[in-house]
Amino acid sequence: MTAGNGRAAATGGEDADGREAAGPGAPGPAAAAAGAVVGRGRVSDTVAGVVRQWHAVRPDIDTGPMEIIGRVNRCAALLQQAEDAPLRRAGLTRPEFDVLGTLRRTGHELTPGEIARETFSSGAAVTKRLKQLTERGLVERRGDTRDRRVAHVRLTDAGRDLVDAVLPEQLTYETAVLSGLDGQEQSRLASLLGELLFQLEGRLGAPRG
Repeated sequence: MTAGNGRAAATGGEDADGREAAGPGAPGPAAAAAGAVVGRGRVSDTVAGVVRQWHAVRPDIDTGPMEIIGRVNRCAALLQQAEDAPLRRAGLTRPEFDVLGTLRRTGHELTPGEIARETFSSGAAVTKRLKQLTERGLVERRGDTRDRRVAHVRLTDAGRDLVDAVLPEQLTYETAVLSGLDGQEQSRLASLLGELLFQLEGRLGAPRG
């Protein structure tokens, strides 16, 4: 989304109150979303405030994409700011837990390249995470008997026990985060996000970070 002022940056994670009155000008076809309907009540979120400002200065544009992408970005930013309480207590970052979880759910050794593909991360990022996890005794690496350039990574007993202990707590935490939406709304949201992700992965490829 194009950032035309400080409030526009809110869609990328900056704070904004989003409560200013709508400016002059006839709203575009997607302007109804400025008073966004979320769950069972009408709310005016930060992105709605951004949209109102854009319609005040550019009433000719359709802000539909902004109203979706902006909200996805804002939700992601807020979740990152809040962090993941169970992971934080365990001294793990979300990317580190993704590595451990990947090794646990696949149930076998993986190369760093395979971990990178599974976690949608760059090779350099995975190398850094593996170094940290190895130093903590949560994963271990062994060289390939046929190719010394290849390493194989597996969980240690401590790593497996940590994943098994943290995962139920993390899922309980995430359930609480989503508690403002009922089961049907969560299912619908998961389906829509799944469709969007499938399309983006097909057109843009998996993000590497």
